[in-house]
Amino acid sequence: MNVMTVDGYQARIEYDAETDQFRGEILGLNGGADFYGRNPKELRAEFRKSLAVFLEVCREKGIEPRRSYSGRFNLRIPAELHERLAIVAQAEGKSINTVAQEALLQRLAA
Repeated sequence: MNVMTVDGYQARIEYDAETDQFRGEILGLNGGADFYGRNPKELRAEFRKSLAVFLEVCREKGIEPRRSYSGRFNLRIPAELHERLAIVAQAEGKSINTVAQEALLQRLAA
């Protein structure tokens, strides 16, 4: 995963063969903001510009720039994985939720 961070905001970076540039899409926003650059330095500068414009529009319209999350989501997994998760949780004296959170935190730290 190619991610660039500016001022606490993250953007997914991909190569756009049509324009022969890199394209960034700022993630986790209440709306969309993207930017292009031919090299990392230009891409980072355009990220800053695009973010500044997005944040200014949010201020003008009274919109919270970051999308809010409830902290809940449904996860569909195979029954066998559910069983293994439940057994690990029971063996460790934890809830399934706690074991799943630990696994997610470990994955995101990588």
